[in-house]
Amino acid sequence: MEGDQDPWVTLKAWFPELDESTWIPLQNYISFLREWNAKINLVSRKDTDRLEIKHLAHCLTITKFLRLMPKARLLDVGTGGGLPGIPLAICYPQAKFTLLDSIGKKVMVVEDMAKRLNLQNVEVKRGRVEELPRKKSFDFVIGRAVTALPTFFDWVQNKIAKGAKHSPANGILYLKGGDYTEELESSGLHPAKIWNLDELLPKAELGEKFLIHFKI
Repeated sequence: MEGDQDPWVTLKAWFPELDESTWIPLQNYISFLREWNAKINLVSRKDTDRLEIKHLAHCLTITKFLRLMPKARLLDVGTGGGLPGIPLAICYPQAKFTLLDSIGKKVMVVEDMAKRLNLQNVEVKRGRVEELPRKKSFDFVIGRAVTALPTFFDWVQNKIAKGAKHSPANGILYLKGGDYTEELESSGLHPAKIWNLDELLPKAELGEKFLIHFKI
């Protein structure tokens, strides 16, 4: 990002396709996240001044590729401070989001932020994804640097209903940092699509960040 430009001006330039009505709740969310992060370590404290670019922009890249029909069901695993689940719930009000984390304090914080944002399409749960019922309840499962790709795939593949009414087709959307090739080769997993997010938003300086889609 160039100079001291307002990060929200920058984000609007990077994501012009987002509805104008999404920006106020997104700004409120970042304000709440910054407030809570001073009390509970939700994201790295060294990123506090760059939450908009370092974290929000990273999560919003999903909106460049994801098209959801009404009543879509998404699960955000290891939501932490609500990333990427809360920003996506703001951007896709027609969809239902379940935000899952195993740490009680984080669940409490995300519940508070979702309530203050009046997000009617968000449910927050405490638990581990591998302990959820083996029901194909979701159209997409989303994760952001939760664990190794093969482990994540094993945890969630039986939670996803097959379907192709959304774009891309139902499956896993995983935000991955660093090299992913060894994990894929050793596991035999074959993604349907891999997007290079640094190429998508070069001025964000995201580094080696990828969005990986596995079709179920």
